[in-house]
Amino acid sequence: MNRFEGPGAREARIRYLDGDFQVMTPGAFVRCAVTEQPIQLDDLKYWSVARQEAYVNADTSLARELDVHPELRKRR
Repeated sequence: MNRFEGPGAREARIRYLDGDFQVMTPGAFVRCAVTEQPIQLDDLKYWSVARQEAYVNADTSLARELDVHPELRKRR
């Protein structure tokens, strides 16, 4: 059994804020909006306040931002 299984391992509901987040429904993890990988709350570092989405890492966060705003690819 891994840390995301078992009776106490349920998905949390989070409100993402600037530089912080608020746990609305307690749980052990959230899911990445892109990869659907579970992210333990202690490891949660990347999210979008505007979209209220969590991301597993910086690369995934950037990829999602570029998907939503393709005009950013043209900037130098």
